[in-house]
Amino acid sequence: MTLSADLDLSQIPFWGLPQSERNEAFRRLRQLDRPVFTREQILPFIGGGPGFYALVRHADVTEASRNAAVFSSEPCSNSIPDMPRWLSVYFGSMINMDDPRHAQLRRIVSRAFTPRILAKMEEDLARAAAEIVDDAIEQGPGDFVAQVAAKLPVRVICDMMGIPAEFHDMVLQQTNVILGNADPEYTGVGTDLTRRNVAKGLGKLLRAGYSLNRLAARLGDERRKRPTGDLVSLLVNGEERLSPQQLGSFFILLVVAGSETTRNAIAHGLKLFTEHPDQRAILLNNFDGHIVTACDEIIRYATPVIQFRRTLTRDHEMNGMRYKKGDKVLLFYNSANRDEAVFSDPDTFDITRDPNPHVGFGGPGPHYCLGAHLARREMTVMFRELFTRVPHIKAVGEPDHLLSNFINGIKHMSYTF
Repeated sequence: MTLSADLDLSQIPFWGLPQSERNEAFRRLRQLDRPVFTREQILPFIGGGPGFYALVRHADVTEASRNAAVFSSEPCSNSIPDMPRWLSVYFGSMINMDDPRHAQLRRIVSRAFTPRILAKMEEDLARAAAEIVDDAIEQGPGDFVAQVAAKLPVRVICDMMGIPAEFHDMVLQQTNVILGNADPEYTGVGTDLTRRNVAKGLGKLLRAGYSLNRLAARLGDERRKRPTGDLVSLLVNGEERLSPQQLGSFFILLVVAGSETTRNAIAHGLKLFTEHPDQRAILLNNFDGHIVTACDEIIRYATPVIQFRRTLTRDHEMNGMRYKKGDKVLLFYNSANRDEAVFSDPDTFDITRDPNPHVGFGGPGPHYCLGAHLARREMTVMFRELFTRVPHIKAVGEPDHLLSNFINGIKHMSYTF
């Protein structure tokens, strides 16, 4: 079965539609008796394959996530077309690997996300959030993303890696380019996919990858000579260590995934609490009692990461659908998180929702997000600081959304307090 023209998930214009229209499109897809097949958009200099199956139901997404032996992350999980070598050198990190290579690298980098390490960060998180809100109050309301939401995650990740403060703005700018590769504000591409326009956008993407890779390489060289105890020191020293290329690609993965997801969750969170004053009142009446479920509901409802790709390693039947070796499938987390078969009133924002088996941090299995707990802690400290210091803070008007089929991002959002 193929998609009708108004449900073409491969075309960039679909991802520029209002959120409500996209949600309705996925609701219609979930009602079909089997996953639909979508032809890929062929991109200049990148190419593309025959197409992909859209996994939109919670059962399909979770089962494919668990069964990594059949639903492989290789050769590529973060791009619908296979990534050329000249891109994968920067963006071909461990999320594009299966075990045992994936398990080996995950074991090394997981040192930074142990409960002991995260517990030691609590004071740093609280201090950083307080300083960010101090600055926002002094400056006065403007762009919530630039003044608040984007600052904490980048600062946390850079501090973990031992990156000096003077590089934080550069890291944020390059992250915007990498994840905004289809957005005209960051790369100039948008829906105009001429060879000249795509070449211009790819040039910016490569320069962003190179800049971050070189920053990581220089830091790695320094930490090999003079370890300091930061994350880079842990990753480049010891019995198991990352090579310079692995360190560069992991750094890009960490700053992109670790900052972009959380900043969008914080931005979406303020917008949701503005649109749903009853939920805001519930949270403020008992912050500690509701913030854990509130963070998960924001992630479920907004789903900052829209999808990842898997490739079939062999013929396989799942939930009544037969797939062939080499088939591509896209795991649409945004749709799975609104599956009526799993969530009662899925279009209702309810911070008391429990249980909440969302897949906003990826489905269960080997690729579940390493930084999920850190993201929840960052959201918690930021909302605590905001609602304590400026309890009447609200989003104003309609946010400026990122044009992307990968990230449900908010680029800019006005606010007042």
